[in-house]
Amino acid sequence: MNPESLMMTHGYKPELSEGAVKCPVFQTSTFVFKTAEEGKAFFEIAYGLRDKEPKEELGLIYSRINNPNLEILENRLCLWDKADDCAVFESGMSAISTVLLEFLKPGDLLVYSNPTYGGTDHFINHFLDKIGVHTLGILPGQTEEEIIDAIDATGHAKNLAMIYLETPANPTNHLVDINALKVNVVDYYSKINNKEVLLTVDNTYMGPIWQHPLALGADIIIYSATKYIGGHSDVIAGAVLGNQEIMNRVKTLRTFLGNMISPYTAWLLLRSLETLKIRMDKQAENANKVAQYLSKHQKIEKVYYLGLLENGSEQQKIFNKQCTGSGAMVSFDIKGGEKEAFEFLNALKLIKLAVSLGSTESLVQHPITMTHAGVDPEHRQKLNITDKMIRLSIGVENHEDIIKDIKQAFEAVKSIKEMSH
Repeated sequence: MNPESLMMTHGYKPELSEGAVKCPVFQTSTFVFKTAEEGKAFFEIAYGLRDKEPKEELGLIYSRINNPNLEILENRLCLWDKADDCAVFESGMSAISTVLLEFLKPGDLLVYSNPTYGGTDHFINHFLDKIGVHTLGILPGQTEEEIIDAIDATGHAKNLAMIYLETPANPTNHLVDINALKVNVVDYYSKINNKEVLLTVDNTYMGPIWQHPLALGADIIIYSATKYIGGHSDVIAGAVLGNQEIMNRVKTLRTFLGNMISPYTAWLLLRSLETLKIRMDKQAENANKVAQYLSKHQKIEKVYYLGLLENGSEQQKIFNKQCTGSGAMVSFDIKGGEKEAFEFLNALKLIKLAVSLGSTESLVQHPITMTHAGVDPEHRQKLNITDKMIRLSIGVENHEDIIKDIKQAFEAVKSIKEMSH
């Protein structure tokens, strides 16, 4: 069966919960062992003291380690990306920071794509250096050969441990070719250094529906599950997916950092998964219509949307190869600058002025003064994140109402008309 069908039942046995058709909230901190021997066996696996025997399952111990809501959610999330295992976290940033802390050590080199989410950018540039991790940011449009030259120029190529991608990028929708980077850069350094280089992809912008990085050669997928997976602006959560060996390490560190989600948050996400595909399908349909409207508007300089990539361009070739949909994120440059952008933002009525994305309601924000305010100003300029850029996350409302709201907000921006005379 398809994942959207399995979201209703996979991993849950009603007979173990009084026949309840939906998984209850297991609001408990600890679980009773049947015997001391069973408790010993569970802890041996949980603490990584030994591998599981064939068909052996890790039993329930303590909700910091495992919980029925947590486990069922992780099992269901694996279906979309065909991953061996999944770990869910209390936020997207806790998922990101746990992965980087587990697989990077002092002296290692991390290569990361730009632009990236402001929180990730801050963690890379203002924390990792404190623990002796070297970092190299790569820019949009750099070829694999140029990336290799840049890595070699750092003097730390022998210590390359991970390449971290956010594709499509937040907020420009710039695409990085995951498979090309895997084959031409990751595998190249893995071979010459005789040690594995990991390829990690933040797939938040595309959710589990529109792009599947593991199938393209990635080792690790990261999500802010707050976004499309949660989808209702009422939970904060993160998720990491990968093969069993990688996920054992991620889950072991999660156990000792204690940054897993609560049973209730997991239960809310289980509810959200049941409507994930129909929500995202509707959001993508709406986003396409909104982007088409924006592309013809006289008060806009440029629209950043995957469905409007130039025919035959390198970006369109990457899109055709690795994406199954255009997503629901639309950024655009308004004519003018911060003044005109703020006039537009303040005039919106249906669309909410708030950060985050992927929810049922449409949201709008100003990246340079909000989500990317902490990014180095010179760096922002290189990435085309300017005071004229506005980012939209399209929801499930009637698309005609979304467009009407955008239209009336543009009409309220009088200064652009004045500038044209």
